[in-house]
Amino acid sequence: MVEDNARLRAMLTQVLGERAAEVRGVASVAEAAAMIPAWRPDAVVLDFKLPDGDALDVLRLIADSGPMPAVVAISGTAEPGETFRLAQLGVRAFVAKPLQAEALQRALDVALDTAPDVVPLVRAAVGHASIQEVEATVRAAMVSEALARAHGSRKAAARLLAVSRQFLQHVLKKNR
Repeated sequence: MVEDNARLRAMLTQVLGERAAEVRGVASVAEAAAMIPAWRPDAVVLDFKLPDGDALDVLRLIADSGPMPAVVAISGTAEPGETFRLAQLGVRAFVAKPLQAEALQRALDVALDTAPDVVPLVRAAVGHASIQEVEATVRAAMVSEALARAHGSRKAAARLLAVSRQFLQHVLKKNR
């Protein structure tokens, strides 16, 4: 979790500790950058405003480092445009501050248990990319993410994608 308020970070650690085997908390973009290469969490709770940047900076670091965890953003100050940008970068749920533990639990359930709505992103691509470009981008992103989550195992990646290993091999060969 990335939260600069020490008291809230302690509360989040307690709440998240009830459902996670390990909880790590940092207070800034710089601390998150130092932690990200060595840790692959299933979920991240991310404050929007941080002393040395914002959630967008942290999301870019996470996206560049491997499998994308389920991300829940929290903020008392994020504007609608900022929350939209967070969603574009992979945030699956948003909880407003002041934070209620039950709302956070529900947001985590949504983030961990439901697929993101890709329709808004696909609709936004109309007029900017062809169907073939969008299909190729989606296929490449899903294959890359599945391989990252499966630690390179093509069999496990195919299972995550609900395709045969042979089809995955075909996609990988085609993308070379």
